[in-house]
Amino acid sequence: MSAPAAGAVRTAPRITGLSTRLITVPLRLSWGADAPENHVIVTELHTDDGGTGHGFSWTPTIGPHAVKALLDHDIAPFITGLPAHPETVWDALWKRLHEAGGGGLTTIAMAGVDLALWDLQARQAHTSVPGLLGQRQESAEVYGSGVNLHYTLDELVDQTRRWVAAGHRAVKVKVGKPDVREDAERLAAVRSVLGPDRKLMIDANQRWDLPTTFKALDVLAQFGLEWLEEPIRADDLWAYRRLRKHSPVPIALGENLHTIYRFRDFIEAEAVDIIQPNIIRVGGITPFRRIVELARTNSIKVMPHLLPELSGQLALTLAEPTLVEDVEQASFEQLGILAGPAPVTFSNSRVSLTDQPGLGFSFRDPWQP
Repeated sequence: MSAPAAGAVRTAPRITGLSTRLITVPLRLSWGADAPENHVIVTELHTDDGGTGHGFSWTPTIGPHAVKALLDHDIAPFITGLPAHPETVWDALWKRLHEAGGGGLTTIAMAGVDLALWDLQARQAHTSVPGLLGQRQESAEVYGSGVNLHYTLDELVDQTRRWVAAGHRAVKVKVGKPDVREDAERLAAVRSVLGPDRKLMIDANQRWDLPTTFKALDVLAQFGLEWLEEPIRADDLWAYRRLRKHSPVPIALGENLHTIYRFRDFIEAEAVDIIQPNIIRVGGITPFRRIVELARTNSIKVMPHLLPELSGQLALTLAEPTLVEDVEQASFEQLGILAGPAPVTFSNSRVSLTDQPGLGFSFRDPWQP
């Protein structure tokens, strides 16, 4: 066979198949009666040059079987034959799935493909995904986070002591008790353990309306809060615009915004100080990077939501330092679903790479609790 002509453009490999499997894993520390487990939909993508990319979708409660069905029945047939380029596939796939919803289950499912494509590209380049994208930080700060509104006061204080012992300089706790005076009592106890110099953030998980939020801030702002997260229903742009205008505490949100258009709406309405995109919920690394650039051009801080072994990697590619959220005992490694070492390591409240190829995720198969 003759060699390609000089200057010939190499044809990009094309996708030949996508397979999925569902892992449901009980949480080691319960997130409450409504969230006893997490679900990971593991994806494996193949190309006509023999390449393989590994990714995943994720949901803590709702829709794992729906996500898997979208991947198996709607996404896999559509992407077969497409060039294995993350942005090309993402744009075509989002246009295809938009009839079923512009975000939510559709973008959660799309993340499984997008992550696999980035993993494939990095492996073929013999580097990690942060190495492929351009690593800008050697490490990133990790903050201790807890799904702990159901904890007793003693349990919450014990958890805070564990965070301090682990070296965390910032922690986040849940608020939203029926009586705000109980929230105040809990925050006072947490602050007494943290001392005055560590950062304290609170998350109300959409439990309040606008008047309740203002009343709560009148009581809780005294504890020196770094941010108040998602106090009102995430879709209520009007209320967040009003809230941010008058709040003495910075407003953070974004885990339940699923498209760049919704992030743009909140940023342009001056309704948010800190955005918290979840890399899986927005559809993967491709849209996450676009959202980050949107925030950067508007001087809005980015704090990735959950999934520290994934968020930690992307945090190292950001131009500005960020905080990586680590919910106690909830990483994939701690849940026991990884077949090998995690792609990142946590030490002294910092996260750094372990220099594995691609995304570095290898899930146990078969997996048993």
